[in-house]
Amino acid sequence: MSGKSMMEESAMVARPESENAMRLAEEGGATFGAGQQAVKSQNGLQDESQIMEVAIGPQHPSTHGVFRMDVKLDGERVVRLKPVFGYLHRNHEKIAENASYLAAIPYTDRLDYLCSMSNNWGYTLAVEKLAGIAVPERAEYIRVIMAELTRFQNHAGLVGFLLQDMGASGTPLMYAFREREKILDLFEAVSGARMMCNYLRFGGVRVDCTPEWLEETRQLVGRLPRFVDEFERLLRGNEILMARTQGVGVLGRELAVNAGVTGPMLRACGVNYDLRKVDRYGIYDRFRFRVPLGEHGDVYDRYMMRVLEMRESIAILEQALKDIPEGPVMDAKAKLRGLRPKVGEAYGRIESPKGELGFYLISDGTMNPYRYRVRPPCLINLTILEDMCLGQSVADVVVTLGSVDIVMGEVDR
Repeated sequence: MSGKSMMEESAMVARPESENAMRLAEEGGATFGAGQQAVKSQNGLQDESQIMEVAIGPQHPSTHGVFRMDVKLDGERVVRLKPVFGYLHRNHEKIAENASYLAAIPYTDRLDYLCSMSNNWGYTLAVEKLAGIAVPERAEYIRVIMAELTRFQNHAGLVGFLLQDMGASGTPLMYAFREREKILDLFEAVSGARMMCNYLRFGGVRVDCTPEWLEETRQLVGRLPRFVDEFERLLRGNEILMARTQGVGVLGRELAVNAGVTGPMLRACGVNYDLRKVDRYGIYDRFRFRVPLGEHGDVYDRYMMRVLEMRESIAILEQALKDIPEGPVMDAKAKLRGLRPKVGEAYGRIESPKGELGFYLISDGTMNPYRYRVRPPCLINLTILEDMCLGQSVADVVVTLGSVDIVMGEVDR
């Protein structure tokens, strides 16, 4: 896609800023420099006796799972932060190398367990590339519908949890979960499970969507804009939200690109990169939608990315539900059990709600993958946590971590 057309299909975030929020942002910039000076004290330039080391997690509600941060503080200011993960490691990749290609699908549900439909798609896409399997048109539409419903409920939940981390107990999270429950009801109706859906297959999807299910989905999608409007009225111009998020946890464009950050975190820095536009996997090239972009790379921009992407997901869903054709949902030539792809390798990637989710497979001609590796966006986006938190207060660390949007099942695998 040309640079011009990419710009036409992107949208910069316009955001309200209060005097108090701008003042706090300026103070945040000043304290970042102070934090860097405090880091220098670690090397003996100042008295280390004033530095306090605190472990936040792994049993802490604000770490979003069994995750620990070893934080060194100068008073309330962070001078060093070391993320510690691995508590939830389940040997996902080695298990998949000792299972058939088909048997690995349910394990992908348990990576980012809030987004099982997206996980299924990333893995099945890699196997389809490896084995040369085609996907019927109707199944492609169903995949897009499931992926965008997943993106919507993920982002709604993230905003709710982020506000919960700031101390806004109850209301935003319950608003988000109210809509999430409706989407999970749809997932359960079509797949038999609310979260561990195990729905996609190589060459299509496991079962077709009934006309009644599609009609119910259309009605739900028709009501979602009202929910987003309500959510924005509640939160967007809130003085406390702006003061706690603007100028906090800033991530620069160059660092984000060099660190391999993807998804809403990268786009909040102003980098126009969305795999649905870049790779155009599936049938995303048939849908018109914009890629929201931020300018400041702070927590507020990351919050706004999720809200605006919910609106774009609604636009995609409306188009997909309108245009979905009749036809089969599985490639008749696809062999599921006993699949033996030719010797070779393939990498399948999708734009999951957290960023680029990739699966790298090597086939040696047997029924099991010779190598199976996952590129988890949650883990890679988490690696620059210290850079965003230096010089910030402990309270800002919690908010910054919440804006990254991690699920430890995917971080640790």
